[in-house]
Order: sequence, then C-alpha cells, then structure tokens
Amino acid sequence: MASARYPAAAAFAARLAGHFARHAATAGGEVPARAPVPDAATVEAVVDAGFWASLQREEGIAPEISLAFLAPERAGRPLLFSQPLPLSPQALARLAPAVQRPGIHLGVWRGNGDALAVWGTTRTLPAFCFVLEVLEPGLLVVKHSGREPSAKFRNVAVFQGEQVKVLSRQAPEVASHPTLLRELVGPEAAAGGLPASDLLLRLAVSMRAHRRGGTLLVVPAGSETWRGSIVGRVLYAVVPPFTELADLARLASGDRPRGRRELAQAVEAVAGLTAVDGATVLTDAYEVRAFGVKIGRADGRSRVEQVLVSEPVEGDTASVVAPGDIGATRHISAAQFAHDQPDALALVASQDGRFTAFAWSAAHAMVHAYRLEALLL
Repeated sequence: MASARYPAAAAFAARLAGHFARHAATAGGEVPARAPVPDAATVEAVVDAGFWASLQREEGIAPEISLAFLAPERAGRPLLFSQPLPLSPQALARLAPAVQRPGIHLGVWRGNGDALAVWGTTRTLPAFCFVLEVLEPGLLVVKHSGREPSAKFRNVAVFQGEQVKVLSRQAPEVASHPTLLRELVGPEAAAGGLPASDLLLRLAVSMRAHRRGGTLLVVPAGSETWRGSIVGRVLYAVVPPFTELADLARLASGDRPRGRRELAQAVEAVAGLTAVDGATVLTDAYEVRAFGVKIGRADGRSRVEQVLVSEPVEGDTASVVAPGDIGATRHISAAQFAHDQPDALALVASQDGRFTAFAWSAAHAMVHAYRLEALLL
C-alpha cells in the first residue's frame, strides 16, 4: 500500500490547486494573514496520504483526521513535535486518536529535502488555508478556512472512492430564488463579519448531524403568510420569537471567542428543535417562531407534481422528477411549501445524511430542489 497511488488525487490535484490560486489572486493584499497557496504536487500528496490513511485502523477504529497545509510560524499557538513525522498513512493513523476532536489540525509543511512532513498540531489557521478532512474510510473533503475565525470552513471538493465532486459556486440559475438560497449555493462573495449564509450553513450542518431528520422553514420576517401552509394548531409556538441567534451572530462577528462559543451553542439548540416531529419555522432575520408544525397545501394552490433537482457541483445536469423520487413525506411537504410560499425556503435533513433545499424558481416556474450534502460534510 505504501507504494500505491490514489488515482483521483492525481486526476484532480491541478484543478484544486487552481482553486486556491484563484482565491489568492482575487484577494490580493486584502487578507494579509492568508495561508500559503498549495501547488498541484502538494495537493496530490496530501490527498493521497489522507486516502490511504482512511483505510488504516488504529485499535480497530478508522481514523478521523484534519490536515492543514501551513508552516508552524503561521499557526496560532502550535504544538510542535521535536522531530517532524513523515506524511505517511501509518503515521497519520497512529496520530488520529489524539487529534480526532473538532478544531484540531495536523500541520503539514515542507521539511528536509522539500518533502512534506507533519510538524505538530494547531487549532488556529490563517485565511483560505488548504485543509483535508478524513471523515471515514474512503471519504475525504478538501476545504479552506474562512476570512473570519467564526466562519465555517468552505468545502471545495469531496472524494469518495472513485467518485469526486468539485463544488461549484457559480450558480446563475438561482438569481430568482430567495436571497438566503442565493448566498448558500452562489458565489462566495460575502466578506467580513458573519454572513447570513454562514449561519444558515451552520444550522444545516447541525440539522444533518443529529441524524433524526428534520425540516427548517425559513420565512420572511414580518410576514404571517407562511401560516397559510400550516395545518392544525401550532403546538409549539414561540412567543415572543426567540432572537438569540440573530443577537449572537452580531456579537460573533470578528474575533470574539466568547460570542462564537455562545453562537455555536445557540445553533445546536435551534437545530435540535428540527428533530421534533414536524417543521421548525425560522424567519430570515433568524427569529424562531415555532417548531413541530405540520405542513399542508395552501388554499387554492395546486399539488406539486414535478420538481427540478440539481446539485452545486461541477458537471451536474438538472433533471425533473416527482417529489416522491427525492424522498418521502418530509420532502413532499417541503416541496409543496416552497411552491405555495415562493418567498420562503425549506431545508430538509434526512436520517441517512442527505440534505435538500427547496425553493421556488420563477425562471423555471417550478420548485427547485438543491442537494446540498456535499456542502455540509
């Protein structure tokens, strides 16, 4: 295995190196603390090592590792090994138990003879740092850190065995969709602070993580139109609306560690509401209005027979399917909600890890379903 190569690493290394180079060229001197730009050989070597490490076992457990490409002096309070370790599957698997907790990264940099080596660990990364996460056997995600410490890392590509998905943020067809969906799947244009799309991503990640399945309805603030799509009595109305998410998002902008911790806890609490049977209602100002509500067809609206399905990855081709082909009752009701409430957004987490956003597309005159799990790994 030591001499074997992971073909997908070589096939996609140049494309992924180009992604990081474009970020560096676009930002220019705007982000002085940005991370070094990896070349194709570095990307290939890190992905290759991560793939073979994912197939190792340490005391019968598959490794979970995060590798970050940066020099020790660029890391925040690094933990340094007296001697750098080789970037080998065996060395990574042995280290995995010590670094599997979220937020800990193994630092990778060029050592003697320009060979890549593991120099230690860090919890703080510069902007746009190349990161590879090993999640499970054969499943890897290339990411980069954000401009702000509070921002969720942005996925660049997902490697799953022979299948590779390169995320695409160029999605002009979402121009007629609600603003939050445009920010979620569109170009990474937000700079500084804590963009709304980052908070929505955090909620989506947390919804997916509890593995119970759930629906989050994002509705316009100040409007009660959404109630026309709710059947029966709202058992869990939140009065007054819960505003901690919006308040903490403002506090967490910039380098305020306490605000970021409290925000993470608030996100977990709100995402936890979606595990209750029924949907959670959140305004686009991030105020929780209700949870456990039942979705029905609004008066005078037709039943949704078809939806357009796509995924924000390069080479994807949209297709038209019946709502039931995407999922069961939860997905069908979310598609109906997006049809009847064109200014709203319905996010659905499945128990198997799939995640879908439903929104009305005026350009296509039908509901558009976006498969987003590749964004959330």
